[in-house]
Amino acid sequence: MTPRIVIKPGNRSGQPCVRGLRITVGDVLSWLAAGMTEQEILDDYPELEPDDFRAVYEFDAARAGREPIEQATRPPR
Repeated sequence: MTPRIVIKPGNRSGQPCVRGLRITVGDVLSWLAAGMTEQEILDDYPELEPDDFRAVYEFDAARAGREPIEQATRPPR
């Protein structure tokens, strides 16, 4: 995993955070999902660095690959 993502029990309830900041992987992903660009996020949170986004993407991709995914069921015809 990337060293930019840190999990500390006392920081944000043990959620994965960017470089030990109080900004979680989930925060960054939710901002992106809401339509913010990386540049807009960097403007709002200057403590973040451009390389942090790649770390968030790598962490989330690795986590997604380990978690079971429920298959969608089709409605009966």
